[in-house]
Amino acid sequence: MSLSSRLGIGFMRVLAPLPLPLVRGFSRVLGRLLHTIAVPRRRVVDRNLALCFPEKSEAERRAIARETFVFVAQSWLDRSWLWHAPEKVVKSRLTIVGAAPEIREIAEGEAPMILFAPHFYGLDAAATALTMHTARPSATIYTTQRDPMVDAWIREGRTRFGDVAALNRVDGIKPILAGLRKGGLLYLLPDMDFGRDQTIFVPFYGVQAATVPSLSRFARLGKAKVVPVVAKLTPGGYEIQVLPAWQNFPTDDVEADTALMNERLQGYIDTMPSQYYWVHRRFKTRPEGEPPIY
Repeated sequence: MSLSSRLGIGFMRVLAPLPLPLVRGFSRVLGRLLHTIAVPRRRVVDRNLALCFPEKSEAERRAIARETFVFVAQSWLDRSWLWHAPEKVVKSRLTIVGAAPEIREIAEGEAPMILFAPHFYGLDAAATALTMHTARPSATIYTTQRDPMVDAWIREGRTRFGDVAALNRVDGIKPILAGLRKGGLLYLLPDMDFGRDQTIFVPFYGVQAATVPSLSRFARLGKAKVVPVVAKLTPGGYEIQVLPAWQNFPTDDVEADTALMNERLQGYIDTMPSQYYWVHRRFKTRPEGEPPIY
């Protein structure tokens, strides 16, 4: 347990009771600083945006890049109050909107459901809002952090409200499917590149991207409905939009299902491009014979 981890978690506890405009203002300054000094990560963002939005001008992409670093900082420091502020404060800053039948089913339903939660910066806020909204058992999959103190802090934060199981990615699919088959919720974030062994190549903004096909497979094996959840940072906190359940999904074609997932994700991203997780090296793994992108 490093001193830096203790100080970092302590700092987040200190931030938790502060007014949101103050936390967001500090985050904005930090985000602009990160855009300036975090050169390797800025290059990743710039490359992603150039590949995904070739129709936009360089100035437009530069503006998105600057904004995305601000949202990185804001969403990270917002975890201070998401995970440490009183429940009443957290509830006041989270708003769930969208498809009424799906919102009601998340809260009161009994059938297996997968919440497709793409990597927008508000993903932790969305998970918190939805677990506060339901007594149903739910699960989320996470990757263990190197520092045990940080790992415990993140796990405790993500399971703070509701009946939530934080499943480690290395635990395999058995506990995931067991939870679904008992009528649980699965908060799933499959839009990342986890290497050649765990992914298939399907288009993302016209570029072949190594994509985890778990949404289709878990939905089929767990006989689960898929409901997209899109989180948006707002001046007052977060707006969590619950979209209508996908019809005729999954099919028997995992590749087609995963390509459809990416296609629909593009539509969500296009409504607020600077709030998507462009700091991730989304095109790190390349098809055989293709040169590296980063």
